[in-house]
Amino acid sequence: MSAGMIAESLEITPPTVRSRIEALLGAGILKVAGLIDAFKAKDLTVAIVGIRLEMHKELDKKIEEISNLNQVHWAAVVTGRYDIIVEVVLTEGMSELYRFLTEALPQVGGIYSSESFMVMKANRKWILLPEHVESFIK
Repeated sequence: MSAGMIAESLEITPPTVRSRIEALLGAGILKVAGLIDAFKAKDLTVAIVGIRLEMHKELDKKIEEISNLNQVHWAAVVTGRYDIIVEVVLTEGMSELYRFLTEALPQVGGIYSSESFMVMKANRKWILLPEHVESFIK
């Protein structure tokens, strides 16, 4: 939506809209990005991984390390049987999920167990591609 259209709907001026957008961008609150539907993009696989840690006192450190792994789209600390839930976006299907679970994730250390779930279908699933996938789209 253009700044003019936003201004009209909010009944403010376009320069006000632009300055507010710039302030949100500068504060790191807003990010403008192109999103894709992972289930319409050929050869992309999405999986959810539930992770249990050995020690909860390392939760902040572990979520930071896990979220920095190449395949990770997002990671969240959650309640319930897992400590962290991770969504991974893969370009090589099951073989890449296997490498993620047996090579990348164990390098983080401090993980008691994990359980993975392949996403077979999702509605309204728009994602910003992780860096390792961007070259796949080009």
